[in-house]
Amino acid sequence: MAHMPAAERRAELVAAAVRMIAAHGVEGATTRRIAQEANAPLATLHYCFAGKEVLFAAVFEYVSGQYREVLTSNEVDGDLESTARTLLRGLLEWYLANPDFGPAIVELISWAQRQEGKQAEMVYNDAFGTMRSILEDAAKTSGQSINETIIDELTYIVSTLSDGFALNWLVFADRAAAERQIELALGVLDAWMATSLGASRPSKV
Repeated sequence: MAHMPAAERRAELVAAAVRMIAAHGVEGATTRRIAQEANAPLATLHYCFAGKEVLFAAVFEYVSGQYREVLTSNEVDGDLESTARTLLRGLLEWYLANPDFGPAIVELISWAQRQEGKQAEMVYNDAFGTMRSILEDAAKTSGQSINETIIDELTYIVSTLSDGFALNWLVFADRAAAERQIELALGVLDAWMATSLGASRPSKV
């Protein structure tokens, strides 16, 4: 087996853990299965991570990082309304393109809520913070005067619509229906923004 830098090996093990959690749940994602999925010796996994708890902590950091990357990689050049639509569309299309991520995050959040730590809150707080910052910057850049409560509510609406879509996609895995539901979710967002932001014709993305 070719030598692989430790950081790269750790990243492969974390990504393999996400896939195994999606396929088998947290309890079923054993270190042996994760190592096999990453095509690595079990001893290598134990060398990279002192225990399963340490590995799962790295998985939560990875999940948070993925959300940040998805949110910040969208081109958001416009007013608050068009930026919110871009963020929501980007999240929903990302779930479609990464079918392992939805089931993995549902499993992880459910598991984390039964633990003493705050990993689930960390993921959501990080996502909310990133999204809120993007929306706030869009409003300021476009010269819109939007109070903080509305920004908070918009952040919540986008997050809730993306969570609901992800859960529906996980249950039904119907791509044709999911593609239609993307437009439906965007329509719900438009309706909320038209009422709450006074936008009679939200910008289309």
